[in-house]
Amino acid sequence: MKKIILTGGGTAGHVTPNIALIPKLKEAGFEILYVGSYEGIEKKLIENEGIPYRGISSGKLRRYFDLKNFSDPFRVLKGFREASKIIKEFQPDIVFSKGGYVAVPVVRAAGLKRIPVVIHESDMTPGLANKLSYSAAAKICCNFPETLQYLPEDKAVLTGSPIRAELLSGSAERGRGITGLPADRPVILVIGGSLGSKVVNEAVRAALPELLKEYSVLHLCGKGNLDTSLEGTEGYRQYEYVSADLKDMFALADLMISRAGANSICEILALRKPNVLIPLSAKASRGDQILNARSFENQGFSCVLEEEELSAETLLQAVKSTFGDRGTYIAAMEKSTAGNGVEAVMKLILELTGGAEDNADEAGESAGEEAGAAGAGESAADDGEAAAGEGAADDAGAPEGDRG
Repeated sequence: MKKIILTGGGTAGHVTPNIALIPKLKEAGFEILYVGSYEGIEKKLIENEGIPYRGISSGKLRRYFDLKNFSDPFRVLKGFREASKIIKEFQPDIVFSKGGYVAVPVVRAAGLKRIPVVIHESDMTPGLANKLSYSAAAKICCNFPETLQYLPEDKAVLTGSPIRAELLSGSAERGRGITGLPADRPVILVIGGSLGSKVVNEAVRAALPELLKEYSVLHLCGKGNLDTSLEGTEGYRQYEYVSADLKDMFALADLMISRAGANSICEILALRKPNVLIPLSAKASRGDQILNARSFENQGFSCVLEEEELSAETLLQAVKSTFGDRGTYIAAMEKSTAGNGVEAVMKLILELTGGAEDNADEAGESAGEEAGAAGAGESAADDGEAAAGEGAADDAGAPEGDRG
């Protein structure tokens, strides 16, 4: 039986693509081990899937002064030693990394042991954790055509993001039964992640009186963000988060309002849902959501409304315009070849491990030599230390949220 280590953590966006691969990996006969941080969000998500989990120490490389900058390098080195021990014991045939600061020691350790590594970069511009891992990679997957220019040409592969199969199997009828929303008007689904988005929540609620004249609104507002004054409002349903019912709510939606985290928008693309994207402001992040959103806008998949322009009035205008042109948006998404990246990523994994063992050895040896030259002591980093408001999504698969 072939063995694979999956790694990635810090936010649900670094975990859910790994979860999407698990059924296909099992079908292909892989024994799976997940390596993440001691108590990160990834631990709960993976243990819920029944996959063995090992935790390691992790640290961040911050772009600002913090006292932890003095201690975290030692945590990273400890994580590297722990990852090396796990790899020695488990003897994986390949490692798949979804990124995040915890993945760097795992990828580095695998590279030094000449084990093939496949990395997946979600955002349009690479995050720092993945950049630190490139030299150890045999292949680097990405979601956006624009990302290819930032990656080593001989390693870059446009795959799209792995999407959980269950998200594509929802029932609008079940969704209507769960929510009790009427059947005589279209449904807008608003998602801001498990922490929610304060600015998105406020804009949606300010626009409710006008929105509810033409639409029903299904609002996943994030933990602690319910507005009790709106309970019982006809045509409006609010939830902190959902789990098993998420796929049916997706199926019920005629239009979505969402942040622009890479995994979130790739799910929207796979579902072919007309959408209004409100990317997290560059003031609270490295600006990756803005770039993600603009890429989707340029491909005709999305209407983009930047946070600085967000108000009840601009949101209403964006919703009406997008819903009016929904056929055009759906047609553009139907032409996309990016869609669900599960098959494309699995093809790479099988090529590097499957019957072509010589190829696997060659890829691992090459990656190991490069990683050895780079050195194991480089500090692990998260994807740009997504700031201030960009929170992790919950295990319901809601997109990455924020507080801002």
